[in-house]
Amino acid sequence: MGAYDDGPYDDRPWLAAYPPDVPASLTLEHPDLVAMLRAWRADAPDAVAVRYFDGALTVAELDRLSDALAVGLARAGFATGDRLALYLQNVPQFVVGLLAAWKAGGIAVPVNPMNRARELAHVLHDADVRALLCLEHLHEDVARDVVPGTAVRLVVTTSELEHQSEHDPRLFAEGRRLRPPDTVDLAQLLAEHDGAAPPPDGVRASSDVAVLTYTSGTTGRPKGAMNTHANLAFAAELYRTWARLGRDDVILGVAPLFHITGLTGHIGASLLARCPLVLAHRFEPHVVVDAIRRYRPTFTVGSITVFIALMNLDGLDPADLASLRTIYSGGAPIPAGVADAYRARFGAAIHNIYGLTEATGPTHAVPLGGDTPVDPASGALSVGVPVPDTELWVVDDDGREVPPGELGELVVRGPQVVAGYWGRPEDTAAAMPEGRLHTGDVGFMRPDGWCFVVDRKKDMINAAGYKVWPREVEDVLYEHPAVREAAVVGMPDEYRGESVRAVVSLKPGTTATADELRAFCRERLAAYKCPRRVDVVDELPKTVTGKILRRELRDQPAPPA
Repeated sequence: MGAYDDGPYDDRPWLAAYPPDVPASLTLEHPDLVAMLRAWRADAPDAVAVRYFDGALTVAELDRLSDALAVGLARAGFATGDRLALYLQNVPQFVVGLLAAWKAGGIAVPVNPMNRARELAHVLHDADVRALLCLEHLHEDVARDVVPGTAVRLVVTTSELEHQSEHDPRLFAEGRRLRPPDTVDLAQLLAEHDGAAPPPDGVRASSDVAVLTYTSGTTGRPKGAMNTHANLAFAAELYRTWARLGRDDVILGVAPLFHITGLTGHIGASLLARCPLVLAHRFEPHVVVDAIRRYRPTFTVGSITVFIALMNLDGLDPADLASLRTIYSGGAPIPAGVADAYRARFGAAIHNIYGLTEATGPTHAVPLGGDTPVDPASGALSVGVPVPDTELWVVDDDGREVPPGELGELVVRGPQVVAGYWGRPEDTAAAMPEGRLHTGDVGFMRPDGWCFVVDRKKDMINAAGYKVWPREVEDVLYEHPAVREAAVVGMPDEYRGESVRAVVSLKPGTTATADELRAFCRERLAAYKCPRRVDVVDELPKTVTGKILRRELRDQPAPPA
């Protein structure tokens, strides 16, 4: 790695692009999200913290419910430093569970609700999870058969159908429930410990791990990025400052809460800016539009596929989305044509934002106001400029800085970069030497500080913001009795940015159709990881040593379907 001394990025030319109200360095008001909640309660206990369909949780109720769950966890043996997995959709229980884990002195482990058995098992084993809060149907369909082989000793179940209505004041009202055996019902647990207070020192030091967010990283096996309380506090402050959020705002939660964007750009930003968070279980365009019409949110951040889906709704009046005046999108490249079309129809700009799970969210963002530059060579929209307190380098394969305008790997350092990967010091040292995070993305910085990401250095597939490592999909394909060889690559997709394509050869004397192989994968993988296209060929391209050439498959267009 180069010395990074006296290089072309030391002058931080991007600061000139900052609006006057955005400082070069942020001052954190609170050390963690629990402190944000308690400060909000002291100031406005009856303010709405979370809206969910026709229900709502006030700040005081959110604090009381998360207290009760924290006490229930502790009395069930959950100890300081233990891990609580949250296997939930975008429901209020996610926010309650997240805060409760911290109040009990533990670490939250958000789990993608699309994960199937093998994926859930990996997370539970890798994080040595001791308690699990999950939706009943996810327990019935997936977790029930996974938990017995793990360190999980407490399973708490809940339903996405439990929410406060105009006729029932209880958020987690008793209703028709599955109540799986060998689990504890969340509503019952909250009722048993209502009014009890967890230890005041439950949240540990700001440098301690707050969440383990699982990312495919650079090896293909998901790794737990150790996002600290300080990381989350910085990211929340960044969203509040950069997007100019305040008490008059309403945040629309379209990003999954298990994702780092949902954790920081939705939950963290809401708690710090003291504005309601609107949830709708999962993204479904018509449901989200109904929520927008009803609650008039002013800010959101999500994948570009969210806004493409909204644009494709028939009969949508531009006035329906008029309240959304501040929009950011990240996780997948934004086609310039999509941004232009959205602005032409709805009058609002979609601002690019760029970051990684290992950076607890944004490292670059487009300032509010003004236009986003476009790279004339690649057609890529700029991902913006480095955010406050963030250092940037663009380096070649030998780790030497390249001049502005030249392509290289983006390397960043700042208070948002994680402490490392859970239980993987070697991977941490490789990806974050001296705290400098190697993003794996190739791009460049213009002399004025605007940055562009134009290619991917590694084989990772980015499907609508979800990261897919080819080997994980290949491993599943190899389990099929007819598959001899398999290679998985990304293919262009106008809606998702990239989709998963599999190319396989079969064992002699066997048969398998593309539809059969896709169905095989759907039974074993989250939907976004499943190949949308499978091509069966006689032989895969290889090097002279027998290594399959993914690059050749990726560079060649897929044959007609």
